[in-house]
Amino acid sequence: MSSAIMPTFLLASADTALIALIEPVLARSSVSVAIIRTARELVAALDAQAPPALVLVDSTLPELTDGQPIRAARVSAKGHTIPLVLLADDLHAAWMDLLGDGSLDDIVPRDPGHPHWRLRLERTLHSFHQMRQLEWLREVAARSAQIDPLTGLANRSTLLAQLFRETDRAQRMRAPLCLLLLDIDDFTYWNAHLGQETCDDLLCQVAARTLRMLRSYDLLGRVGNDEFLAILPGCDAAQGTMLAERIRREVFSRPFPCDGGPSRLSACFGIAASHGISPLVVLKDAEQAMRLAQESGPESIQSVSTPPESLAGPAAFLPHNA
Repeated sequence: MSSAIMPTFLLASADTALIALIEPVLARSSVSVAIIRTARELVAALDAQAPPALVLVDSTLPELTDGQPIRAARVSAKGHTIPLVLLADDLHAAWMDLLGDGSLDDIVPRDPGHPHWRLRLERTLHSFHQMRQLEWLREVAARSAQIDPLTGLANRSTLLAQLFRETDRAQRMRAPLCLLLLDIDDFTYWNAHLGQETCDDLLCQVAARTLRMLRSYDLLGRVGNDEFLAILPGCDAAQGTMLAERIRREVFSRPFPCDGGPSRLSACFGIAASHGISPLVVLKDAEQAMRLAQESGPESIQSVSTPPESLAGPAAFLPHNA
């Protein structure tokens, strides 16, 4: 599992003998076990900020005279997927109604003398762990869809979603925001000269060095084979250009170690400032700035900006379509 936090199983019972039998079985599942002794405590426990991962409810629990406390417990757990299992020997209509309407996930024999008691209880625990594993795999798949598998940075689609959020925040706070595009010069040559595996390592080194230059709330992603995009909240075009100069000087001035011997890479930079305009327009401006930089030669830095209609002129180093 990805999380190091031990899950908590909740056992709701006032039967000391039953608790003594069930608690060791639960503990063997590498979980912590919490005991509560009334239906009112059950509802409160599921309404807590950190609800349990699994709940076993004794049908003889005080105040559990009908299905309402269990339904209330399920409502309290709204927003959380918490398996709720009833320990009961009599499958009367009230319990079957709870099972039918989804208030209960399962009913397990309460009597330890029942021939299938331990088997049913262990199957319940096994199903829980399978569900947890499935949830973990889904989380891993979701994260994998958001990151670049080579560098571990955000991928293009994730970065664009973050750009829309940051633009919205900048508009609300009337704060500056700019984009910095970085493209490694002549990377096709390095691929042919050093091979893909070595160049993949170089890309990871560029990503790691660049990331160290950024603030904790800046956003960096890989948006092309050898192209990276940084979203810089609170920065205008001048500050973005100053950062590009620092990256050019401190990231690319030192050779990168690789199998073919130390290699000195260089990069071009395109800067675009946002004035509350569409994120896609700002990104287009950054791409235009990158084209200008590449036309100017290796290690060039260029900035363009589309000003809002209320401004008389551009607020960046080069006018739009310069």
